[in-house]
Amino acid sequence: MIPKLDEYKERWAITSENTVKPGLESIQSALKKVGNPQKQLQVIHVAGTNGKGSTIAFMESILREHGHSTGVFSSPAVVDIHDQIRLDGVPVSEEELNRSFSEMKEAGLSGMLTDFELLTAAAFVTFGWLNPDYVLLETGMGGALDSTNVVTPLVSVITSIALDHTAILGDTIEEIAAQKAGIIKQGIPVVTGPLTEEAMKVVSDIAQKSASDLLVCGTDFQIDAGAPTEKFRGTEAFVIAGRKMKGPHQAINAAIAIQALLAAGIPLQEDKVSQAIANAGLANRFEEVASGVYVDGTHNPAAAQALAETILQEFPGEKVDFFIGMLKGKDIQGTLDALLPVAASFSFLAFPHPQAENPKRMMELCNHPNKRVLNDLDERILLETEKNQKKIVTGSLYLLIGLYNQLRGK
Repeated sequence: MIPKLDEYKERWAITSENTVKPGLESIQSALKKVGNPQKQLQVIHVAGTNGKGSTIAFMESILREHGHSTGVFSSPAVVDIHDQIRLDGVPVSEEELNRSFSEMKEAGLSGMLTDFELLTAAAFVTFGWLNPDYVLLETGMGGALDSTNVVTPLVSVITSIALDHTAILGDTIEEIAAQKAGIIKQGIPVVTGPLTEEAMKVVSDIAQKSASDLLVCGTDFQIDAGAPTEKFRGTEAFVIAGRKMKGPHQAINAAIAIQALLAAGIPLQEDKVSQAIANAGLANRFEEVASGVYVDGTHNPAAAQALAETILQEFPGEKVDFFIGMLKGKDIQGTLDALLPVAASFSFLAFPHPQAENPKRMMELCNHPNKRVLNDLDERILLETEKNQKKIVTGSLYLLIGLYNQLRGK
C-alpha cells in the first residue's frame, strides 16, 4: 500500500504486483535494464527493527550541515510516494518522478516487479540522474532479501533487532538477526545499536566471515547524557548542544548516525555535528502536532518500551491518554503491556487499511481499566484541554498517515 503509486503506474502503463516477494533476482534484472544506477551511488545502507528513520534523519541533517547533497529512500510514506524519495530534504517532485517512470517504461520494467520493488527501482533511477553526494537507503523489511540489498555501501548500519514481521522474517531473534545482517558486505564496516546477546552473536559471526569491522553502540561508541550538553565518544569525540528528537533511544540513534558517517570516511566538524543533531527532526517520532498532542509510530514492544521511557523522561510523574490503532499480525499484547506504566487511558481506533486490527479485539487484549473503542477519531477529542492531560496517538504508521493532514497545524 504505497499512496499514489497506482497513479504513476496507470499514467505510464506499468504493472507491478501488490504483494511481498522476498528475493533479489527480479530487482537485479530490472536495474540491469535501466543501467544499474545504484552502482554509481555512494550509499549508506540502514536496516533495523526500530530506529531506521530517526538514524537516517540524524545522518541527513549532519551531511547537509557539512554542505553535502543527500538522497533518502525511506518507508513507509508520511503522506504519499513523493516523501519516500527525498533530495536535500525535499520530496521528489511529480515532474522528477514522471521522468523516472518514463525511463522505467522505456526500459521494459512493466510486469517484472512487486510494488515495493518498483518503488525501489524508481528511487535508484531518480538518484542516478540527480546524483546526490550521498544516498541514505532504508530497507523495506529485513535486509538479506530486501530489494534495497543490491548496493555495495560505504557502511552498513543495523539500528536494532527485535521480534517484528515474524511471518516473513522468522519467529526467533536469531532468524531476524540473520536477515538484518544480510546487508553486511565483504570488507565493508558495519555499525550497530546495542543488541541482545543472541542477536549480537549472529551479527558478529557474519561480520567476521565478511572481514567487516564491527562497531557497536555502548562498546565502541556512545553518547553520554548530560544537561544541557551531551558528549559523543567514538572514533572521534564531539560535544553536542542538545536534541529536538527526545528520549534515550534517540541518543542512541544519534550516536549510531555519527559513528556511521565516521566509519564511512566522511570528515565531520564538531560545531556542525552539534548544530545538525540539535535541528534534526522526523515526522511521527514523538512529534507534537498540537498543544499537548503527540504522534509516535510505535508498533512493536521494543518501540513501545522506548516510547514509555521517553514519556517518563519528558513528563515525569504524569500519565497520558493513548489513542492507538495497529495492524494484524503485530504483537499487540506486548505493545500495550509496555505502555501500561505510563497510561491514564487507552482509546482504540479503526483506520482504513486491509490489515487493520479490529479495535474491539485490541481492547480485549488491554489490561488497563480505563479503555474504550472509538470508531472515528474526532480531532475535537484530541484537542480538548479540560483535563490538561497529554495525548499520544500511536500504533501503525498507516494510521498516522491518515491523521497527518487532520492534526498538523491545529
